[in-house]
Amino acid sequence: MGTVETEAFEACRPRLMRLAYRMLGQVTEAEDAVQDAWLRWRGAGATIEDPTAWLVRITTRLCIDRLRAAKIRRGAYRGPWLPEPLVQPLIEPMEDPFERAEQVSIAFLLALERLSPLERAVFLLREVFDQDYAEVAATLDRSEPAIRQLAARARKHVKDARPRFTVSPDHALALAQAFAAASAGEDPQALAALLAEDAILISDGGGKRKAALRVLSGRDDVLRLYQGLRWRGALSTLQSVQGVQVNGLPGLMCRFADGPAVIAIEADEVGRVAAIYVISNPDKLAHVPEPNVRT
Repeated sequence: MGTVETEAFEACRPRLMRLAYRMLGQVTEAEDAVQDAWLRWRGAGATIEDPTAWLVRITTRLCIDRLRAAKIRRGAYRGPWLPEPLVQPLIEPMEDPFERAEQVSIAFLLALERLSPLERAVFLLREVFDQDYAEVAATLDRSEPAIRQLAARARKHVKDARPRFTVSPDHALALAQAFAAASAGEDPQALAALLAEDAILISDGGGKRKAALRVLSGRDDVLRLYQGLRWRGALSTLQSVQGVQVNGLPGLMCRFADGPAVIAIEADEVGRVAAIYVISNPDKLAHVPEPNVRT
């Protein structure tokens, strides 16, 4: 493998990582898929006329295979499934390799989970990476009419999944801090005041950490969970907490006695908490740095 081929791959790597993460919803799986693409590139790079098109095609097909296998595993997953989080300092904008917060939001990635692997690939290549239908058809070795049908079907499933409201960094920090204080406090009314009436909470422990085994829907349902956690003393085991950005949303990186958890908070149009996503499955947090702010 020559220097030219290596440089061509490295120039394309950020694009491949963006594609693979959106396809798979997992950082580690995305890295593995891109590494597999590199191994194939090593054997063929010198003969390829259009490196970007070839690498996108190979990475997409590798991700489709991985996603099909993952769909089978997720059928036996204990409790709700959430993507591996992208965690950054709260004050910094999303940057490469994943960028565009609305395109990696947890709600958006969950909407993509409704699609078949092929529909997901078509939607991402067409709607997110701006390939025309002919390019998508060539990438997936399908006819252009078939690609148009898959794209139309996918758009219906993903419609309105992107976050409707953006939150300024200052507001995001204030919301994360207020939520952390209200969650750990003894006054349930303080937490209730932050929650939208139709707020939801989705927690993913993967059967390895304690978590709700269903989606909690509505303010009262969420409050009952926190009251139960407080009654059992679970919240008193919080050791440290740090305000962070999670897939473009304000959030918290927490360390409890039994391990870390990442919490993402989605706001509604008036700044109340509309959705809470809690990721505590240790398999999904291996790439996430430890919090460094003491409570």
